[in-house]
Amino acid sequence: MSLHFRELAEQAINDGGISPQELLNLRREGWGDGAIAPDEAEALFVVNNHLTAPSPEWTDAFVEALTEHLIAGGSPRGYLSQNQADWLVGQIDADGKVESMAELELLARLFERAAAVPESLKNYALHQIEQAVLTGTGPTRDGGNLAAGSVTEAECRLLRRFIFSSGGDRPGAVSQGEAEMLFRIKDATLGASNAKEWPLLFVQGVGNYLQGWSSRYAVDAGRAQQLEAFMNDATPSVGRFMGRVATSAIGGGFAKVLGFGRKGATPSITEQAAEAEAVTQVENAWLQAKFNGDGKMDELEHALVVFLQDEPVRAGV
Repeated sequence: MSLHFRELAEQAINDGGISPQELLNLRREGWGDGAIAPDEAEALFVVNNHLTAPSPEWTDAFVEALTEHLIAGGSPRGYLSQNQADWLVGQIDADGKVESMAELELLARLFERAAAVPESLKNYALHQIEQAVLTGTGPTRDGGNLAAGSVTEAECRLLRRFIFSSGGDRPGAVSQGEAEMLFRIKDATLGASNAKEWPLLFVQGVGNYLQGWSSRYAVDAGRAQQLEAFMNDATPSVGRFMGRVATSAIGGGFAKVLGFGRKGATPSITEQAAEAEAVTQVENAWLQAKFNGDGKMDELEHALVVFLQDEPVRAGV
């Protein structure tokens, strides 16, 4: 951390605010080259915790800098490690709670940009949103002035970004754990003055878990690191291998090289998606258990059934 960066950060902490010019100077000093050091990243969290009324410009800069810091620090790039996740939760949760919308926005941006994030970070982020709904407090609640047991527009937007993100629990699709969370929120907010987006989010989210497709062949961090090293290898053996791939492609297309069209080959994406769309017996049993929990079907559960039957969704959805 440069002396000037430290001085700018300390000034913002003492003032409880940061002017546009001070923010510009902080950008130039800290990440003018597109990267920030670990101690500078920690300093940004300290500044954020001391700002009395963070501006949109500050939130943008805070999220941009820390997202790039974490994405670039993954091994390989884009795969957040458990140590990174632990560090991030420690910074956000230093005082026992998520302090600002800037921190939630940082989590959402990471989920959207990262290739994968650890399970603990996914659970932490979704728990923050669920607790905000159930308790009526937290950074999504305008200072805690809104009642518990209702879903706000801000919470709908964040939930959608978390559960449908590439770095989420089931990349590009909703997991069983996320669907169960949606049911818990639904049960806790029935009849409340919820955001108009909530019914659609519930139906789409649970419906996606039951009928959505997510590649079962996703590349984990270890395999991605191997592939990255292989592609960066300039030795003659790798060159000869790529030459064989190119020759095979000319002779019969990449399909032959990758094994498509052979007996026992990996199913096509279309075949995998069609298989996933069918609600299995296990999924049906899970859904019936959710419906039978209170012995009656509410309007959102009815809307979900209509959605799964591929009919026009009613009940305000």
